[in-house]
Amino acid sequence: MAASQTAPGLLADLPVVWHPDCLLHEPAGEVWLGVWENGTEVPERATATLAALTAAGARVTGALPHGDDALLAVHDAELVEHLATIWAQWEAGGYPADHGRTRVVPYVFPTPGLLAGLPMRSPVAAHGRAGRFCYDTMTLVGPGSWAAIRAAADAALTAADLVAAGAPTAYALCRPPGHHAGPGAYGGSCYLNNAAIAAQALRRAGADRVAVIDIDAHHGNGTQAIFYHRSDVYYGSLHVDPGAGWFPHYVGYADERGTGDGEGANRNLPLPPGTGDADWLEAVEVLRAEVRDRGADALVISLGVDAAAADPESPLEVTDDGYRRAGELIGGLGPAVVVQEGGYDLPSLGGLVVAALAGLLAGTG
Repeated sequence: MAASQTAPGLLADLPVVWHPDCLLHEPAGEVWLGVWENGTEVPERATATLAALTAAGARVTGALPHGDDALLAVHDAELVEHLATIWAQWEAGGYPADHGRTRVVPYVFPTPGLLAGLPMRSPVAAHGRAGRFCYDTMTLVGPGSWAAIRAAADAALTAADLVAAGAPTAYALCRPPGHHAGPGAYGGSCYLNNAAIAAQALRRAGADRVAVIDIDAHHGNGTQAIFYHRSDVYYGSLHVDPGAGWFPHYVGYADERGTGDGEGANRNLPLPPGTGDADWLEAVEVLRAEVRDRGADALVISLGVDAAAADPESPLEVTDDGYRRAGELIGGLGPAVVVQEGGYDLPSLGGLVVAALAGLLAGTG
């Protein structure tokens, strides 16, 4: 991280919303391609980021509790209930004690091919029910997961409250991340969609038009799904091309432009592996121009820093300077809630977040 990005006071004007319960989610690994591996979505992501932010002078404020109505405004009640209760059901079923299964891992999924037009049912067995809501084998649930999931949502909502009250920018240090979680399903290390929850909260607070700009390395399929049919919340994403073999594989293509009232309010910019600062920032410019032309009363920025060259989860090659410039470009578009998404290289993670936020403050100023 460059010296200019660690200078005390660099982020003095930025409220950082945080809740220590975000550290309680311990996936303890993931099942990828049928093999248990060490995962990259670890509690140290949050502590490394928080250390860099405080070193740069950011003001840390505690996340406040919010009612479930804010979650249910974008998520199905069945999903929220599942996430809140599945660990207790897993434990009661004896999976950890009797079978050594220390995390909730789905193994069967009710795909259209399985159901063949038959109604969706809720299996009695917890290990059967897990796959109804989780669409991959990488997104595990443990004893502290729900507390962390809920704390992340409260951080996003508290940041939205600050912006709705007049703050030009507020950053929510959310962990676990959220942009892969859709209305009724979770995956991609995401459980509840913190960015979508914040966007809807801004709408409820009086913003007629909200724009979500997603600069995570991967497409935010969950955010897209939540707002795909709506014109009041624009979603724009630049990400590594799923057609080149990258998660989420099935969605995130350029021809996905929204449907019904939301037609034209969805914009995907898939980028080839190896994309560096110049072409990545050109894509940021496209989203910036589109948001500016449409107009937005408030923004939500899904800040994933996993497009960086050192990150193990992405083939893109964006630098600290690239992230700072992206922040500058987006900063003038309106009051913004910044929600943390991906970023998995612990040595560089904090510096990349500081660079993006410093650029955002500079652009806003």
